[in-house]
Amino acid sequence: MYNRPIRYQRILLKLSGEILGGNQTFCLETANLIVQEIAALHRQKLQIGLVIGGGNIIRGSIISKSGIDRALGDAMGMMATTINSLLLQALLAHEKVPTRVLTARAIEGAGEFYQREKCLEYLDSGNIVIFAGGTGHPYFTTDTAAALRAVEISAECLFKATKVDGVYDQDPVQHPEARRFDFLTYNDVLTGQYHVMDFTAISFCMENQIPIRVFDLMGKGNLMRIVQGENIGTLIAATKPA
Repeated sequence: MYNRPIRYQRILLKLSGEILGGNQTFCLETANLIVQEIAALHRQKLQIGLVIGGGNIIRGSIISKSGIDRALGDAMGMMATTINSLLLQALLAHEKVPTRVLTARAIEGAGEFYQREKCLEYLDSGNIVIFAGGTGHPYFTTDTAAALRAVEISAECLFKATKVDGVYDQDPVQHPEARRFDFLTYNDVLTGQYHVMDFTAISFCMENQIPIRVFDLMGKGNLMRIVQGENIGTLIAATKPA
């Protein structure tokens, strides 16, 4: 499987925090499986930017419903993404993969403050760059942070890793008859209100022509097969490829 040509040179991989958790804050067994998939890509000389959410620890949008100020809740959520980023960095180190954690807010001892030029240098020198802290501002999701970083590093594709195998017209858990899409345009997602990503993220990718691939990361080997050109999950782009 690994002898086939790699289609991409540089990608942005977006992970949800929940994918690390299972029924707990951290499931190290699951986290290690994810890290092994990422490490396999790195060994193929692919340049990888990585954004992970913090939903396994806390979500500002949820705790704000309990009366906590939304901006404060989002600041807590940004810290949660940093905790997850440091976990991934530690696990990738066990796989002998060099990484750099860049934070959207200065957090002493938890990485470096994000600078685009430094980020590009790290990618070119073979480091996986883990972007922590979202955008650094409240009211923006880590999906939007992933879209922003994808544009800033000139990623060829934004990979949205989920627990389902693509975008459906209905929730496939509640509706077994739900139909999965192989391809959608950006406008299809926006007008159909398919909640696969924050709509701000979809709009930003549309404006900057960054295709999005939505797929099930827990399918063993899926990540490698996608970068080798297999049509796994759902592709979101301006036009359907020939």
